[in-house]
Amino acid sequence: MKKLSVVCSLLIVCLLSVSAQRNGQVRKDVPLASIQLSDPAIFADKASQMYYMTGTGGMMWRSADLCLWEGPFRVTEFEADSWMGSRPMIWAAELHQTGDGWYYYFATFTNQAVKIDTVRGNVIERRASQVLRSDNPMGPYRAFGDAAYLPADRPTLDGTYWKDSDGKPYLVFCGEWLKNWNGTIEKIELKSDLSGTIGEPKVLFRASDSPWSREKNDKGEITWNKVTDGPYLFRTATGRLGMVWTSWVFDVYTQGVAYSTSGMLDGPWIQEPEPITPPGYGHSMLFQRFDGQWMMSVHYHKKDAQGRTIRTPHLFEVDLSGDKLIIKTN
Repeated sequence: MKKLSVVCSLLIVCLLSVSAQRNGQVRKDVPLASIQLSDPAIFADKASQMYYMTGTGGMMWRSADLCLWEGPFRVTEFEADSWMGSRPMIWAAELHQTGDGWYYYFATFTNQAVKIDTVRGNVIERRASQVLRSDNPMGPYRAFGDAAYLPADRPTLDGTYWKDSDGKPYLVFCGEWLKNWNGTIEKIELKSDLSGTIGEPKVLFRASDSPWSREKNDKGEITWNKVTDGPYLFRTATGRLGMVWTSWVFDVYTQGVAYSTSGMLDGPWIQEPEPITPPGYGHSMLFQRFDGQWMMSVHYHKKDAQGRTIRTPHLFEVDLSGDKLIIKTN
């Protein structure tokens, strides 16, 4: 039931964002804490000296100071004959640049009209990570490469970009737990222009590798949580490769971190024993402010007066100067 509740909440966020933009309700001078948004990803664009924030719902916000924001703006366009359909659900969108002049929009798209499987009574919709692009940070972002980047017969989500030390670009994503009840984090090589993928995905680690997540299984036994969510890669000042990712501790959204002992995506990946953020925070990404300070954007889960889950963006300052990522929580 928790999964159904999460999906329903995300659908509400998507619909509210789309409705606001359709009705011309673009707002100005909105405090960050007043925005409802899951999976906030902030891109610091040096060319325009603006911060652009997207996430689940696929809408865009922009700000000059990270404090007051303008939005939401619709920034995507779709072809009706694509596997995504003309109006897909959009989860966990984020922006990246590679130095070629394009802005790349990594996101999860769900076509609710297409069902690919039913596992343990759960109907699985066609959902996958894909890359769009635009020559402007405000879009419009459109499909530009291969028809699909990931296998059509399994649900994937939360794709992010990483250029590894071998010089090759990769899509790092989650294999959703719905298929085998043990979520994964995987990689697949991208073409040099990000227009598609090369080869087959490779599992980096599984939900069952987590030392800190918790849930009760069908027998009522306490075990690791089956969810993998929101991977994002970084390097410390010492060159150490790390990855933040999110799962649950029973009903509390929680984020951990893993480090690659080889310094490359192939790992092996060693999980830190304790979560990295306070309870309720998760699905983060990292960016540098224009003054050089590293930041982490996350969303925070809280309940409103009616008991509904509300997700709001939050920013932590981050220290990457040593061998580990350290979050400044004060």
